[in-house]
Amino acid sequence: MAATESAAPAESELDRGGAEDEPRGAEPEEDAGTGQAGPIAAAQQHRLAKLPLSRIKSLMKADPDVSLASQESVFIIAKATELFVEMIAKDALVYAQQGKRKTLQRKDLDNAIEAIDEFAFLEGTLD
Repeated sequence: MAATESAAPAESELDRGGAEDEPRGAEPEEDAGTGQAGPIAAAQQHRLAKLPLSRIKSLMKADPDVSLASQESVFIIAKATELFVEMIAKDALVYAQQGKRKTLQRKDLDNAIEAIDEFAFLEGTLD
């Protein structure tokens, strides 16, 4: 039995190591082909963004001051929005956990906005 138990962790370590090596090997091949230009670069950006880029582009174009929005600018706005939502959600989660809850509520967001100076510009927006 000891031989089978020692063999199982070795196999799982190999599986984990092999899974990590594949994505690393795949990334340079995609980047080396076109140098960040063309449809491959757009596809990479789309995979990196969790928010729908077409929706963000339409929101950007809804502003009368914006006539054109490049793919790079749409991606940067999407990524910044993702990071902002992640930050405020993590800070609000602290307040939810203090209330022994797993679900964020509006009061958790309100508490995070009031307590953290970085979110001062949002005060009164949820009213």
